[in-house]
Amino acid sequence: MRYTMRKTLPVIGFLTALFIHVQLQAQPHVPSGPTPYTLKTVVIDAGHGGNDQGCSGGGFLEKTVALQIALKLGALIEKNYPDVKVIYTRKTDVFVELYERAAIANRNNADLFICIHCNANPNTSPYGTETYVMGLHKTEANLNVAKRENDVILMEDNYTQHYDGFDPNNPASHIIFSLNQHAFMDQSILFASKVESYLKSNASRSSRGVKQAGFLVLWKTTMPSVLIETGFLTNGNESKYLGSDAGQGKIAESVYFAFRDYKNNLEKNSGAVNKEEISRIEDNIDKGDNSDAQNTPAKGEVYYAVQFFTSNKEENVSRFNALKSDNITFVKEGGLYKYRLGPYNALDTATDAQKKARSAGYSDAFVIALKDGVRISMDEARQHAAQ
Repeated sequence: MRYTMRKTLPVIGFLTALFIHVQLQAQPHVPSGPTPYTLKTVVIDAGHGGNDQGCSGGGFLEKTVALQIALKLGALIEKNYPDVKVIYTRKTDVFVELYERAAIANRNNADLFICIHCNANPNTSPYGTETYVMGLHKTEANLNVAKRENDVILMEDNYTQHYDGFDPNNPASHIIFSLNQHAFMDQSILFASKVESYLKSNASRSSRGVKQAGFLVLWKTTMPSVLIETGFLTNGNESKYLGSDAGQGKIAESVYFAFRDYKNNLEKNSGAVNKEEISRIEDNIDKGDNSDAQNTPAKGEVYYAVQFFTSNKEENVSRFNALKSDNITFVKEGGLYKYRLGPYNALDTATDAQKKARSAGYSDAFVIALKDGVRISMDEARQHAAQ
């Protein structure tokens, strides 16, 4: 009996170990490492609303155009990504304080904040889209856009308390405020660049690029955030597009495509961004002094350039370093290479560039007008602008 027990105990021990091993093998595999990133919530903010109508032009109000684009964008995301929660800061014509818009995004732990606006300019010539991220405005034009959008806080009660003493009437406040850098700058820039890319390729809009400025509505958001200026209501042709159902739909679709690519990109890389790609995009933010320069004028639009040099051979662009411009192009006509600055969507901007070119030593620099890449007379340009 004693002998039997000695033999049995090791066998029981072996069977017990085998049972435990089998049980462990049957347990589901739990992957180690961080949980994969998933974009779950997006907040869409239609600028202005209620007694704050924003800018206007062509019979259209910014608050109305922005709301229609925001609703169309949200509907596309809801249809194609039912697992993504879409939250609107407003779905009707109501006034929502700027600080509350950011608070809505923060309370809902949003993964992305998209603010929709329309642009304006005392000069009716400028047109095109701009997408802003929070940061230091590098040009006077960017500062002016931020000032216009920030001025709405004057309609709010106790705005100095809500915005830490920020005074929109004091230029120094804008300068100090704009020095705040967003913790999610890289992701914001990535999404902004995709927005501008699709507005250009899908909606055939003229892109003015990704820019930085101090926007109160982006200031206190705790997630990647952008403000999209979808076009100028003060430009006759662009206001017609922005006010149309088809135009609003195309803009919403373009921003949706940017959202789709951004979501796929971050989820594939578990929330990380390609630093080389971000660096390349940052190199093109607010480049030079030509904030009204445009690389791809819209079809049928008149634009301007400054012709400053002619040669019978193709020159190395480094020859023109004195111009301190990254906006140099050339065309070959009749065996000659004609070098230009531009294009510019406003005549006064082109004239300023002409003065700079002459000051840099190109005394024969002159302004030309073009349409669809073909040079036209100044009289034709003026007639077009008057339409």
